Amino acid sequence: MDLGLEVTQQDGYTVLAVQGEVDVYTAPRLRERLVELVSQGTHRIVVDLEGVDFLDSTGLGVLVGGLKRLRSHDGDLSLVCTQPRILKVFEITGLTKVFSIHDSVEAATSSPN
Repeated sequence: MDLGLEVTQQDGYTVLAVQGEVDVYTAPRLRERLVELVSQGTHRIVVDLEGVDFLDSTGLGVLVGGLKRLRSHDGDLSLVCTQPRILKVFEITGLTKVFSIHDSVEAATSSPN
């Protein structure tokens, strides 16, 4: 399964839409893209997980690492996720307390950080 990563801009935020499976094989590509965005000076990122079919611990690690990297630059990383099976991964791991999780890109880009 290939990983799709599409970057767009919306209301001052960089939106990274992820498609496919985020696992031990594809997570490094997601990490590279996040590092690239931060190194380009992007500090407000919304990761749209609506197109994600599967997310494992490696993918979670990449998202947590991205959040830490952004916070070290006074930035933030928010998530868009409404799929129960993906949300459950965040709930089980307690990461719902760490990430701002929204129902839509519009909600994520309009919420104050």
